[in-house]
Amino acid sequence: MSEEKVITVKGLTKRFGDFTAVDGITFDVGRGEIFGFLGANGAGKTTAMRMLCGLSRPTAGSGTVAGYDILTQPEEVKRSIGYMSQRFSLYEDLTVLENLRLFSTIYGMSKREIKERGDIVFRQLGMENMRDTLVSDIPTGWKQKLAFTVSTIHNPGVVFLDEPTGGVDPLTRRKFWELIYRESSRGMTVFVTTHYLDEAEYCNRVSIMVDGRVEALDTPRNLKEKYHAATMDQVFRTVAGAAKRGD
Repeated sequence: MSEEKVITVKGLTKRFGDFTAVDGITFDVGRGEIFGFLGANGAGKTTAMRMLCGLSRPTAGSGTVAGYDILTQPEEVKRSIGYMSQRFSLYEDLTVLENLRLFSTIYGMSKREIKERGDIVFRQLGMENMRDTLVSDIPTGWKQKLAFTVSTIHNPGVVFLDEPTGGVDPLTRRKFWELIYRESSRGMTVFVTTHYLDEAEYCNRVSIMVDGRVEALDTPRNLKEKYHAATMDQVFRTVAGAAKRGD
């Protein structure tokens, strides 16, 4: 993990009328870091992630992602990141190859780049024989790997993963995290939200949001020591237990 900062956030705030969804959060994330962004429903983490992805304009504060200002350069931010969510990642009525081509085109890749990168990806994933298979017909584990791959097909400096392993079995989750570690080792910064607290153990650092604020931020080991906890689940329950707002 490099000391170079790929994400910087200072006093980032988002208000909706009288309601403050994100309340002056400040942190940074290094190149190649796996950064866990935790919080109960209603804590503000989804709103914060939308601002970092250039999808929502902050009310106050500042931030940069992949070298671009999230206030003044949101389109550049979007082109420089990858994004994957649990709820929407792939078009199931398209084939594996059609999905790869579609997302590659959206990210501005040329036909030659798509062909070259696609051949590499299919070999790495062992999906050469699935090119023309409808996504709806491939197993969940393969869908997860494919969704992550298309979100990083353009080799972004940062990938945002919004609860990417929700609803999948433990073995599939473990294999998915192997992909995360592979890309992190190559210098890609991974910003991930999850409701599985055991996955927080896999992150280099973890932040925990409560009522719009970052109440804890450190390595899993240091957080467990600070809160005299054996697991990150216990840390989370301690930190988030005082939350005043929920779903």
